[in-house]
Amino acid sequence: MRFGIELPPQIKVFGAFFIYSFAMGSIFPRLPDIQTAMGVGEGALGLALIGSATGTLISLTFAGRVVEAVGYRRVLLFAMPLLSALYALASWATSPLAFFLLLVPVGLTIGAIEVIINVEADRVEHQIGRRIMSRAHAFWSLGFFTAGMAGAFIAQTGLEVHFHLMLMIPVTLLATLVVLGRFEPAPHRSGTSTDETPRFARPTLPIMALVAVSLSAMLMEGAGIDWSAIYMRNLFGAEPFWAGLAVATVAGSQGVARFFADGFVERFSPVLVARTLLAILGLGVLLAFFATQAWMAYLGFALIGVGSSALFPLAMSAAAQQTDRPAAINVAALAQFSFTAFLLGPPLLGFIGEHWGIQWVFGVGLPLVIVGFAAAHVLGPKPVVEEVTP
Repeated sequence: MRFGIELPPQIKVFGAFFIYSFAMGSIFPRLPDIQTAMGVGEGALGLALIGSATGTLISLTFAGRVVEAVGYRRVLLFAMPLLSALYALASWATSPLAFFLLLVPVGLTIGAIEVIINVEADRVEHQIGRRIMSRAHAFWSLGFFTAGMAGAFIAQTGLEVHFHLMLMIPVTLLATLVVLGRFEPAPHRSGTSTDETPRFARPTLPIMALVAVSLSAMLMEGAGIDWSAIYMRNLFGAEPFWAGLAVATVAGSQGVARFFADGFVERFSPVLVARTLLAILGLGVLLAFFATQAWMAYLGFALIGVGSSALFPLAMSAAAQQTDRPAAINVAALAQFSFTAFLLGPPLLGFIGEHWGIQWVFGVGLPLVIVGFAAAHVLGPKPVVEEVTP
């Protein structure tokens, strides 16, 4: 017997992205409470957060075969509520080491879900004949926004973080059954290679240039998710609701921007769109760094969300269009480097925040924005070399 309602395949993909990020995002508005309960500084908390990054990197490297063997449907229906349960379990940690260890299985689960939903989005695009990837990631941002808002309200009530996250388990389970209960994976793309990409895809100079374009967006998006709530508490003495609202602001503005990103890319050149986004991101970083009032910080977080919205997808498209190697290898090389920066960079920023001040978590992004602006020309179309016949 199968639960849930019958939905078009693209709606199931959007729902999967939303539920996944909702389950993932519930803990971040409560990081100030977890930090206070453990009685540690930002550096120790940042090291502990690397637990989920470690698990995710392991899972992204090795989960492909396991997921294929077990089946997308079984893994997805089990992993969604499991992710919520594992976050709830991690919130009981009383030391950074325990938090790190409890976050490793969280990361393993995240990696498996990432593999499934991104491959499924790609296959559904091929099946229905139109692009949905950017919109799917918009639903990821909106799921995070919803979790951030819910977490902000619940934190303000004074409910302990453990019980808050335990309440999210049945919510995630019910949403999974209703939206994905009748999920069946889309067929493989016809005519695509079945060869495995290497475990480590060696980056080339053009790929490293694309990493430079997207690195500031990946790092500042992660910083906004990991540190914005603690930033508001430390600098402005924000109440739990207003601290959690900072997380929601980054995700919400990013989600709205992602809904419209494809249209702008089609209307204007990728280089122009990228440089515009980098300028917006840079302004957001400056506002977050120099904010003297809370509204300036929230505006900075909103601009960081918009500025980071489409830079990585633009870089991925450019990587796929490189002609020096098969597209899958170039895409894998860019994804490995950028995603590693996204996972490991923001937690390590905790040391900067602890020793230099929490505003420097965002201040370090400005040089990366400048580098990305200078390297954005690599997103342009490659010149066509015409053959000259005698």
